[in-house]
Amino acid sequence: QVWLVESGGGSVQPGGSLRLSCTASGFTWDLEAIGWFRQAPGKEREGVSCISTTDGNPWTADSVKGRFTISRDNAKNTAYLQMNSLKPEDTGVYYCAAAGSRWSGFTDEDEYDYWGQGTQVTVSS
Repeated sequence: QVWLVESGGGSVQPGGSLRLSCTASGFTWDLEAIGWFRQAPGKEREGVSCISTTDGNPWTADSVKGRFTISRDNAKNTAYLQMNSLKPEDTGVYYCAAAGSRWSGFTDEDEYDYWGQGTQVTVSS
């Protein structure tokens, strides 16, 4: 079993920045990736970014590429999502998730076995 806890959400004006953190505990040694997902009001959840826990290779959705950066600190069992130049359309609940051996390198939700509770990000003037 793995538990994930997100933090760092909040309210920010357009153009601002936030850094989300996702800390894993439990049986973390089998994890191969951490992913970030978001769900805007009235929309389906979508994959934002993910990173390999072994080689650090990241993938980022085109909608946030150049503005969001994913990273991880294996010693702290923590992954981060640095979000810059935030836009109102980035508003939503952000979830982190962890994948094991079924991970294929992207943000297919079916490949992620463990999910955090989510953290709210609101971008508004």
